[in-house]
Amino acid sequence: MGHAYTPGLTVTERTVIRKPRLLPIPGTVLAKAGDRVRAETVVARAELPGKVHVVNVANLLGVAPDEVRDYLVKKEGEAVSQDEVIAENRPFIKWFKTEVRSPIRGKVESVSTITGQMLLREPPRPLERLAYVDGAVVDLHPAHGVTVETSCSMVQGIFGIGGETWGELVMAVDSPEKTLSASQLLPTMQNKIVAGGAFLGIETMKRAREIGVAALVVGGIHDKDLRELLGYDLGVAITGTEQVGFTLVITEGFGTIPMAAKTFELLAGHAGQKASISGATQIRAGVIRPEILIPWTTGSPDAGSAGRAVPATERSGIRIDDHVRVIRDPLFGRIGRVTALPTELRQIETESVVRVLVVTFADGTSAVIPRANVELLEG
Repeated sequence: MGHAYTPGLTVTERTVIRKPRLLPIPGTVLAKAGDRVRAETVVARAELPGKVHVVNVANLLGVAPDEVRDYLVKKEGEAVSQDEVIAENRPFIKWFKTEVRSPIRGKVESVSTITGQMLLREPPRPLERLAYVDGAVVDLHPAHGVTVETSCSMVQGIFGIGGETWGELVMAVDSPEKTLSASQLLPTMQNKIVAGGAFLGIETMKRAREIGVAALVVGGIHDKDLRELLGYDLGVAITGTEQVGFTLVITEGFGTIPMAAKTFELLAGHAGQKASISGATQIRAGVIRPEILIPWTTGSPDAGSAGRAVPATERSGIRIDDHVRVIRDPLFGRIGRVTALPTELRQIETESVVRVLVVTFADGTSAVIPRANVELLEG
């Protein structure tokens, strides 16, 4: 029997995840296997080579390239300060003296007697990899980083922008159908992850940036507001590096779409707890979804059952009683329960012959929908 691919989003109260925290270049691993770490813990560190600046000493002094070394004040490997003399000539009349000064603070990388140029390198820039989530180090990757394991509640979104951050989770609305307005964002929400309902507009996002909110989680957003926030059209399939002042995660899609009840209830149930969030999204091969992770701690309501949590397993396909969201018009955004999985192919309005399923919605109505037009709400 054939299968139709059904994309899925995870919304689960309990799971165990492992996060590789790796440096892009070799460095020093600071954590050990078994260490308990917090989101802000530095687990690995490396140094990025500083920018190189070229100074044409031969040209500035008016000497031949192979004579440059005779006029150097600073040699290879020596540190230099900005505006410090690095080379000079020695005329008989001191008023004709010419000095070459360093444009940066750094060190002398090399001197060429072929070109007469000196290469100066700025100080290295530290690159740190943080744990991102509260958990335990379960694996070491020598010179590159660690793998952090955490027992947590997890919500995956449809789309997001902005990088990794963390903070206390707070609810700004009391219903998944409500719009998150600018007036609902308070100064006390600074550095916190704020969850809303069905929609937020550009004024709300501007207010969030003004207050210093760490992240926003909401059901939907208009693409024109996203364009205004970024200052450009987002034309690539990879996000996560945007610098807009906060991280944004959309759980349902574009437009005004009430947040799924299961998602809203999970977030509301963990209000006041620390959460980690990432807006990184990749919709090409190697899918990456934006996420909210709420680690269990000794103060969490489900902490006592944390030890019984198991890693999520790979599903073989959609099943009866699974909850799905319709991702195509005319029922876009509606959430229902799978009540039938016909084995035979059906012809739809476009005259295509496809595999379908029957979805029953909360109001009791049912619809026959192509399996490719729904996404699975896992968890």
